[in-house]
Amino acid sequence: MTSTETLYSHYLEHPQVSTDTRNITKDCIFFALKGDNFNANEFAEQALDNGAAFAVVDEEQYAKNERCLLVDDVLTALQNLARHHRKQLNIPVIGLTGSNGKTTSKELINAVLAERYKTFATSGNLNNHIGVPLSILSIGSDVQIAVIEMGANHQKEIELLCTIAQPTHGIITNVGMAHLDGFGGFEGVKKGKAELYAYLKENHGYTFINRNNPYLLEMSNTAGLNKLIYYGTEHGNTIKGNLKSSDPFIEVEWTNHEVATTVKTNLTGSYNFENILAAICIGDFFDMEPDQINAGLAGYQPKNNRSQLTKTERNTVICDFYNANPSSMEAALNNLSALSSPQKVAILGDMFELGPESAKQHELIAQQATQSGLNEVILIGKHFYGFKDVLDATFFETPGEAANYLQQNVMNNNLILLKGSRGMKLENLLQYL
Repeated sequence: MTSTETLYSHYLEHPQVSTDTRNITKDCIFFALKGDNFNANEFAEQALDNGAAFAVVDEEQYAKNERCLLVDDVLTALQNLARHHRKQLNIPVIGLTGSNGKTTSKELINAVLAERYKTFATSGNLNNHIGVPLSILSIGSDVQIAVIEMGANHQKEIELLCTIAQPTHGIITNVGMAHLDGFGGFEGVKKGKAELYAYLKENHGYTFINRNNPYLLEMSNTAGLNKLIYYGTEHGNTIKGNLKSSDPFIEVEWTNHEVATTVKTNLTGSYNFENILAAICIGDFFDMEPDQINAGLAGYQPKNNRSQLTKTERNTVICDFYNANPSSMEAALNNLSALSSPQKVAILGDMFELGPESAKQHELIAQQATQSGLNEVILIGKHFYGFKDVLDATFFETPGEAANYLQQNVMNNNLILLKGSRGMKLENLLQYL
């Protein structure tokens, strides 16, 4: 069997890793992972033919030559290799998790820190048991600070990811009604996210905390954290800020006890105020000047269909359809209500992974939407559809049915919120708006 040390010696010579034969780069190391419906051991030879230097496999029949490295379990080997690499990196690693705002916060923190440091941040949403190892293995020797996003849909997952990323600093953006099925309810969400706090406590790490969030304060007290850096809207925090405007873009005034300054961003959605404050707090902690912090925030352009304001030929659309849960839905609807526009429409898709809470949470969001004084509410998906006879909204069982409706009922001069879980694929509706 190939040891982690031997794998690492190969990695140092070939520091690119792939788990997908469709994305083989020359001289990379291919890890043949298994899933419920695939066994990448079968593609090891193809990966080598496509230019990989080595293929890591865990079935002896596929270890056909010296370039096939046999291990007990490919996923475990990948994670152990990442752990080994992380131990060689003598840099701050900021571990980040939360129910909402993870990716936006990660991007904002990276945008700020990059004004002074050579940074690395998780690409896209590579934030799970496979993505985090791949992220760690992408950190080069020239990186000064890394920001690693960690996602989870069940307990003990953040604990595992912490053993791989080994954060020296950490932040939980918030805790909300997300992945309730896997976590076993809201208390389970809090317990799962708090695994980051437990790791930081045990390893003497620093924790950035939004003092306005009672759940985070409770969780930090329970964990017994003592290296705390606070941000929020009140005096006594390391960073104090207030939301000056969010219509449509966010403007924030903030102070670090010495200098008061204002920054205008390209972000929409008042719920992003706390994500901006977090990035300010972390930049300040790492000795950045206010003008550097503001430059990073002002230069950040939202993407990935998260709080992204898009002007089409006929309407203005808040593209927020990367994902959804009850907490983020409520915040998005509140933001839509606060924005200035004569014509407002909410197009909402089903929220997934809510377990026994699903019907109740969909009803609450549907009620909020229909009571928000909007010109039209369109609800899409089988979960929302169950309330078609009791609520005043336009209902469709599938996005395809909604697309037909939007083609026949053209909207003009509307401010439209388009939001739903990733699996609803609401991006397909944008062309009709």
